Amino acid sequence: MVVDGKFFRLDGRKFLVKGVTYGPFGPDSEGSPYPPRARVEADLELVRALGANVLRVYTVPPVWFLDLVIAHDLRLLIDVPWHQQACFIGHETRCRAARETVRRAAEECAQHPATFALSVANEIPADVVRWSGAREIEDFINGLVGLVKHANPDCLATFGNFPPTEYLNPREIDFPTFNVYLHRRRDFDNYLARLQMLADTRPLLIGESGVDSLREGEERQADLLRWQVEAAFQGGAAGTVVFSFTDDWHRGGRQVTDWAFGLTHRNREPKPAFAGVRTGFAGAPHLKVASPPRVSVVVAAYNAARTLRTCLRALEQLNHPDYEVLLVDDGSTDGTADLVREFPTVRYVRHPENLGLSEARNTGIQLATGEVVAFTDADCRPDEDWLDHLVHDLVTQGTAGIGGHNLLPPDDSALAAAVMAAPGGPLQVMLDDREAEHLPGCNMAFWRSTLLEVGGFDPVFRRAGDDVDLCWRLQNHGGKLGFSPGGFVWHYRRSTVRAYLRQQHGYGDAEAVLERKHPGHFNRFGGSRWRGRIYGGPQAGAVTRSPMIYHGRFGTALFQTIYRSDPSWVLTLATSLEYYVLMVLPLAVLGTVFRWLLPMVVLTLLVPVVASATAAFQVALPQRKRRVWSRPLVALLFLLQPLVRGWARYQGRLFLGQTPRKVRESFRSVSEQTPDDGRSELVFRAPEGLHRQDLLGRLVGRLQRDGWRMNVDSGWSPFDLEVYGSRWSKLRLITASEYEPGGRAWIRCRLRIARTLPARMAVWVSAGLAVTLMGLHEDGGWAEWLWLLLPLGISLLLLADQRRLHGQVAVFVRQVARELGLTPDSPAVEACPGKAQSG
Repeated sequence: MVVDGKFFRLDGRKFLVKGVTYGPFGPDSEGSPYPPRARVEADLELVRALGANVLRVYTVPPVWFLDLVIAHDLRLLIDVPWHQQACFIGHETRCRAARETVRRAAEECAQHPATFALSVANEIPADVVRWSGAREIEDFINGLVGLVKHANPDCLATFGNFPPTEYLNPREIDFPTFNVYLHRRRDFDNYLARLQMLADTRPLLIGESGVDSLREGEERQADLLRWQVEAAFQGGAAGTVVFSFTDDWHRGGRQVTDWAFGLTHRNREPKPAFAGVRTGFAGAPHLKVASPPRVSVVVAAYNAARTLRTCLRALEQLNHPDYEVLLVDDGSTDGTADLVREFPTVRYVRHPENLGLSEARNTGIQLATGEVVAFTDADCRPDEDWLDHLVHDLVTQGTAGIGGHNLLPPDDSALAAAVMAAPGGPLQVMLDDREAEHLPGCNMAFWRSTLLEVGGFDPVFRRAGDDVDLCWRLQNHGGKLGFSPGGFVWHYRRSTVRAYLRQQHGYGDAEAVLERKHPGHFNRFGGSRWRGRIYGGPQAGAVTRSPMIYHGRFGTALFQTIYRSDPSWVLTLATSLEYYVLMVLPLAVLGTVFRWLLPMVVLTLLVPVVASATAAFQVALPQRKRRVWSRPLVALLFLLQPLVRGWARYQGRLFLGQTPRKVRESFRSVSEQTPDDGRSELVFRAPEGLHRQDLLGRLVGRLQRDGWRMNVDSGWSPFDLEVYGSRWSKLRLITASEYEPGGRAWIRCRLRIARTLPARMAVWVSAGLAVTLMGLHEDGGWAEWLWLLLPLGISLLLLADQRRLHGQVAVFVRQVARELGLTPDSPAVEACPGKAQSG
């Protein structure tokens, strides 16, 4: 038995856990908590008839019981009992006894083929955890898991958690197990979504779920258990265990008679719930939807022959009833065209040249015959139920798009695992337990009609950023994005440090373009600002504060929630490119003159090293992929990634903003013939039925046609249009409508010139250079003040460039307004005698 992404696999086949608890029973004459062999054999036959494949037992079974279980083709989830209801942390005798109990259980059971997993603890009381400390409990559980792995590294290990301690998250367990007793479908579904966020990239097992037939009635018990089993699988759980097989139940030294959670009576006569659970198990994973839509899977490939064969083979094995695979070869020069001949069912189309990722995906959208278009990458290998999970959740959640996890393949390298733990990878951003803000492009699906409505992917994004742009545009149109925990793909990471840094450089390029399209999603330095939280990978930096846990009054809350701290903004800033430019570099320059500053220079260089090492220590690495060099490498990547990505982002911000010279020259002659009067506002009388949106639409169309660089308000901007002139100037246009009681209407246009980032940097660098040269001037006197003419002169040149752009755009707006029948008006308006805004 092995963990396989969000599920399990046995002998190469997916293994959905369909379990039922068994016991504990009253001890026999020899003290054994198991029934006689004949009774066990009869019970196991009933378990098989139930359609179950796993028994959860709460005591370590004898060998004969293990042998019977495997003979009936069943598996065991074995809870190892020890005195966990006491405050054991700090009590060495109790800790030693617990370790010894787990060690013996592992030695007896970990090697047996009947063992599915060992659970090293179950429902540690919330007040005991609060008393001892969550981290201390997690460390102790990790130690117990280590004992299991020492006995058999391949034996799976978990621990039974429940809502009062849902915040416990030991790193070393193979999968989390949660006992959940909720009788309302909505509550169950919502809490399952919450648990999936806690489980993150590991399988989630519902370890107990049951209904008392004494209090609820046998028919209601059957109905509740049927939908609980169904909901668990639909929610992407790797399995569920029903509590319990029979009403014959012994606990605390006595027979339990006032509860009846069993699927059978004490005499093993099945209740109606037996048939209900059998129906639930038989239909797992319950992903069928009425009239399932046809899906077109689009794979955009460019020189991807190394991984493409694995991807296409996996796509051939999908379980969805109606789908096609479209491979868009974006001008590859490797063996892609020859390789695809091995897959006759794949629809293949080739671009004559490399047009970029967005164009390749748009080609797939245009050629798609499905109602739903799903996207994955050539270096991905989808799970066989990938489409079923995505489509089911897309339909049932009623979203415009859906996505899922992209996980490190088990056959990928230890270096790739280190890259996965480094920052900046393709991860989902979640607004809550169900709704996403961003879905990575390697695993996402949308209704085709929605993609066509928003215009597909923007071709300006050639290598990256297309998925972010699409997600934000869909949300601006009122669409929502969902998340499907069970719909995952294996994603092969970059296999070298150079490839990883090249990827991050591409992401930085894309962020520069994204900032222009979606300025509300970025800070002043060009860094992205997410409203949601990133899941599925490392934090963006080192966390210095412990998480907050809501325990409830006196620690008695039934659902005790953890609120994790964000990475320290101070340490994150210390690894940024801006930190080196604004802090380290100035100090280093001054240190050449003032030697006493050199210790501070060394200190400023040590801060990002310490921040990166701290972040690397906190990330989780797959146990089988850990090497001596893994964390040092991750620390190095934490150190380098912000520099490479930040540099690429600034390159884009500095050099990609200007409108081509020939376009600007065509308007310069017009603006010279029609001199600009310097107004910052233009006012037009609007004919009946004409609105400012009509003027804006015509302006955007003309600017795009003539080749002007611009940003259009995406809903977050304080302007309608932002037009770029040269590298040094930009202009922001905002409009407003005015109406008078008599019916007259005006459209106001405000034109505000501003400096671009290169212009601001030129002024500040020249000012800094002037001050430095003044400090180095040894003679003193008035001559040293002449250096201040440098930033002043640059500012005057920039001002002249900004005035030219203002005149060009003002003439352009007047021309478009005249074409629409707008007549100029001249009420008192604010003059703009070169008062450029520098924002």
